[in-house]
Amino acid sequence: MGASPVTDDIFLRPWIFIRGVPAMQFLPPEGPPEIAFAGRSNVGKSSLINALVEQKGLARTSNTPGRTQELNYFVPDGFSGETGDLPPIALVDMPGYGYAEAPKGQVDQWTKLIFDYLRGRVTLKRVYVLIDARHGIKKNDEEVLGLLDKAAVSYQIVLTKTDKIKAAGLPKLVEETVSKIRKRPAAYPEILATSSEKGAGIEELRSAITLAVSGG
Repeated sequence: MGASPVTDDIFLRPWIFIRGVPAMQFLPPEGPPEIAFAGRSNVGKSSLINALVEQKGLARTSNTPGRTQELNYFVPDGFSGETGDLPPIALVDMPGYGYAEAPKGQVDQWTKLIFDYLRGRVTLKRVYVLIDARHGIKKNDEEVLGLLDKAAVSYQIVLTKTDKIKAAGLPKLVEETVSKIRKRPAAYPEILATSSEKGAGIEELRSAITLAVSGG
């Protein structure tokens, strides 16, 4: 048996953490399609993953920037790779970037891990690049988008913490973000606006992931 088809309701099953990957040699064997989440430290990756699967404690959240230092893998519970019954999808929480206070050697190590993963993972279907709605796309975000373009890895922008800005300003922010990525070859043109705290945009993100995994 292979992986099951992915539908929106897969996110409402129980999910489990299966592995933290500090280096490429520890990656799980390539199996189910993978969806990765990237973003600056403290952009809200863990909170968004928890909201996506409606499990508050799945991905560890922290007020300490740079907490996630590995590629953290999550899959729906109840699938046994040993019998060939692969999970239909895996979510990957990537190390946050742009944390200036981390030791340079540590930052270099994280950066190499991320770049190697992006370039070499055949089962990676899309990267969701999270952008804090209060700050928009910053220079280090642009560097990561450039890397994704160069590696020809499909990605989509997800605005986070939209509850922290005035509702009237959101359409303008979305328009500005669309303009910034318009000429980027690997960027998916639609911007997703979310709030993990309020639950806004979570259904749309689930549908977008389902479409990405099915090749849309």
